[in-house]
Amino acid sequence: MEQIIQETNIRKGLTRLVVPIFIETLLIMMLGAVDTIMLSQYSDESVAAVGVVNQIVMFAFLVFEVINIGTSVLCSQYLGAKLQKKMVQVVGVSLLLNLVVGLLISAILHFGAVTLLGWMGLRPELLKYGVGYMEIVGAFAFFQAISLTVSASLRSANKAIYPMLVTVLVNIMNIVGNYTLIFGKFGMPALGAEGAAISTSIARGVSMVVLFVILFRKHIPKFPLAYFRPFPWIELKNLLKVGVPSAGENMSYSFSQVVITYLINILGNNALATRTYTMNIVMFVYLFAIAMAQGGAISIGHLVGRKKIHAAYLLGKYVMRLSILVSLVLSCIWALAGHTIFSLLTDNEEIIRLGVTIMIIDIVVEIGRAVNIYATNALRSAGDVNFPFYVGLVVQWTVSVGFSYLLGIHMGWGLVGMWCAFLLDENIRALIFVKRWNSLKWAKKGFVR
Repeated sequence: MEQIIQETNIRKGLTRLVVPIFIETLLIMMLGAVDTIMLSQYSDESVAAVGVVNQIVMFAFLVFEVINIGTSVLCSQYLGAKLQKKMVQVVGVSLLLNLVVGLLISAILHFGAVTLLGWMGLRPELLKYGVGYMEIVGAFAFFQAISLTVSASLRSANKAIYPMLVTVLVNIMNIVGNYTLIFGKFGMPALGAEGAAISTSIARGVSMVVLFVILFRKHIPKFPLAYFRPFPWIELKNLLKVGVPSAGENMSYSFSQVVITYLINILGNNALATRTYTMNIVMFVYLFAIAMAQGGAISIGHLVGRKKIHAAYLLGKYVMRLSILVSLVLSCIWALAGHTIFSLLTDNEEIIRLGVTIMIIDIVVEIGRAVNIYATNALRSAGDVNFPFYVGLVVQWTVSVGFSYLLGIHMGWGLVGMWCAFLLDENIRALIFVKRWNSLKWAKKGFVR
């Protein structure tokens, strides 16, 4: 009876985390989707260009995850073990590092826009949209670096409701800003893609300021200098020990997607636009899996910090099963509604026809993706940070990239062939990760001694 009550309490705690994380993640995804939807009323060319830019920007943002993933894992375990001082040290070091790195990344994206998009092979008719968008969004990338760190610390302390509320505010601002600046409303000039970039950057800046206010009022009232004299090198070491391989796996995936985007660009503008539309549609399928994985990772981190390994194992299995079920149901619904969804976004018949086919294949992709999202987060939260990196590095590049070229370009299957490669990649990794979790080899890799 006591074990049943304990499991019930753990699942209730998970629900309190997952619901606000789900809403926050939905709204973050909406931030990018709103740009795509509104720009689709402007031109398919602007959508294709912004899709390529966002691939580069998202890859750059993953550099910030080196610190943020470490922040989430360490804070979860330290809070579970009631080590408050160590938690404050971790957050302070994380904020300092991401500020420095964020400013550097902002400079690279802003001043290197033309060069980076040139490397991506963006054609002249798309370059005019892409460069302006990237220069503006890139210049203020450091807003996102700081916001992600603060959000990670709040969520690890079971205060996920606050980042969610901030994201609601940001989305409202972005929608109003996009409408005003893309189409030139309320006396403002019609700026197209550049207008979307300005609106998104302003919204991210407001988000950073509000999150800082919440951090000081609800979580960490101050950062005592005594905590950082001498500098807590051990916490920096732990942050990098978690963050480098964890972010390395994400960066490997993201960079593989950059290469795949380059390959899709060879297929032409319609394939590029189809891919951009499809990615913005299917991300709402794996949204629940992301929320479950992030909430589950925090709860697993707390349990590992308290040395409750069996409870962490069972919670991980529960998160995986539920994530697969929901992703499968949603991907089937999306596939059935594929023609209607694409028809609302574009009147290009080739894009609509291709998109509908991709959505059917994506049903199987999402099964593997749900497992991978859960497993990578769960293993990291337990301290098993290297295994997901090695698996991702090998499988993503040999299967996802290699077979994308083989099936999509060499054999001439186009975008359909590339999606078949994604199907193989996601499901092969899923099988490997399930075996790893069941082995319990992650149980002795925590940071609390």
